[in-house]
Amino acid sequence: MKLIDPTGSPPERDCQMAPRLATLNGLRVGLLSNGKLNADLLLHETAELFRRNQNCEVAKLVYKPNPSAPAPEERIVEVAEDCDFLLTATGD
Repeated sequence: MKLIDPTGSPPERDCQMAPRLATLNGLRVGLLSNGKLNADLLLHETAELFRRNQNCEVAKLVYKPNPSAPAPEERIVEVAEDCDFLLTATGD
């Protein structure tokens, strides 16, 4: 009998974290939902905390077309044009 290890290695990625924002006060917060149940509620409630506590402006809610896949680059570009930082949520 030959045993095969089904685990793989994650792909190498050339990416870096965005620089930390000095303050959130007065910034625009973007919202990206995966479209599942309760994701919108979580995003809106969390964004409301940023609005109240940090004087943030809340941008429109944008949806991923497929909940189980990464957001397409054009969707990220769309939301990035309207905000200074992004909240995303996965509902269920």
